[in-house]
Amino acid sequence: MMRTMSESPSIPMPETLGVIAGLGTYPWQLARSAHAQGVKRVVAFAFKGETERAIGKYADEVVWLHLGSLGALLDAVKAKGISKIVMAGQIKPTRLFTLRLDAKALAILKTLKTRNAHTIFGAIGDELKAIGAELLPASCFMETEMPEAGTLGRRAPDERERADIRLGMKAAKVTSGLEIGQTVVVKDGTLLAVEGFEGTDETILRAGRLGGAGAVVVKVAKLGHDMRFDIPIIGLRTFRMLKKAKVSCLAVEARRTILLEREKLVAEADRLGIAFVAFDAAETEPA
Repeated sequence: MMRTMSESPSIPMPETLGVIAGLGTYPWQLARSAHAQGVKRVVAFAFKGETERAIGKYADEVVWLHLGSLGALLDAVKAKGISKIVMAGQIKPTRLFTLRLDAKALAILKTLKTRNAHTIFGAIGDELKAIGAELLPASCFMETEMPEAGTLGRRAPDERERADIRLGMKAAKVTSGLEIGQTVVVKDGTLLAVEGFEGTDETILRAGRLGGAGAVVVKVAKLGHDMRFDIPIIGLRTFRMLKKAKVSCLAVEARRTILLEREKLVAEADRLGIAFVAFDAAETEPA
């Protein structure tokens, strides 16, 4: 009998897990964690020029594909007998305008009245389901990397930063619900930047150019978010952007944000003097 994942008791522990692997360290960290929790075989579906080669160290098998070749992805998933699969890692949003899409991907896009992460990845999930592959929550096997509410580094937010976090929480929930983005940047009660199609990194840099040093970055899970592909993620690359923009505080939503290599993130926050905090969106006062 298959075991169930500790934080997802309704989901049986699969013997084989498929990982659709995008940018960054998230895909191989998830593959490593899945093995540690009892998955016997991990098959990664990686994209040339996008996925880190390190995925080969942690996946038992890697199928390399061209980004935009949805038909080839579906064929590969079916050929490998994958019944449980996770999307892990970012695909640059702007690539949607430069990709050479295959006939399958183009056919799906034509059916979508609105094109955003929710509709596009949701449609891909439907296609996977049609071939017998269930798209699992992106947080599977990564539950321990989702922090509880509280101060994560040495420095807690000061009074000014706490006020900006409160404003950022409210604003980010509204904008993310409109599919605009999950990140906002605030300074002294002024919304400097709201995440657009360019993604989190460029939003942070744009805010730094506008407001200078001392801004507060707030990242949330959108209202009604789809756990299969809508999980906010913070990694070391995010901290490189915070440093460039001279941000003073990073606030993320507790229990709904994945921290990649958490110890390194906390150490970097402490080194840079950044207040790093997880907040409960149901509370009015951040930790």
